[in-house]
Amino acid sequence: MTSPLQPVPDSTAALRSAVRYGVLGLIALAVVGSIIATLLAGTPGLYGALLGAAVGGLFILCTALGVLFTAKMPATTAGAVILGTWLLKMILAIAVLAILKPLDFYDKTSLVLVMVFSLIIVLGAETYGVLGVKSPYVEPQEQQESDS
Repeated sequence: MTSPLQPVPDSTAALRSAVRYGVLGLIALAVVGSIIATLLAGTPGLYGALLGAAVGGLFILCTALGVLFTAKMPATTAGAVILGTWLLKMILAIAVLAILKPLDFYDKTSLVLVMVFSLIIVLGAETYGVLGVKSPYVEPQEQQESDS
């Protein structure tokens, strides 16, 4: 007697959950970080916190989004796209920080602290999202019935 096979869950469920939790964590950090930075450093603190959340959070979320969008592609194509997006986000992060360096409308301490916390919180939220999804490690194969 064989049991009916359960449908295989979507292979991108864990990635979608990771992105969802990452975005929620980033929004929560942006709100809390902005309030604290504004109280401590005024309007420049607000700008620094928002910039830090944007740079740090988008840096990490781009990786998860890249993996999610290439999940159904062939491995070589997915690898090339992910490598390309990694290189692009590195260039953009360096360019944004280089552009912001001489400007003084934001608090640099708020920027750095919120950026570091955004990296930690978004990575933690994404990890929580991935670990919370139940998906099989292997795809079940149909059992062949023998006529013995």
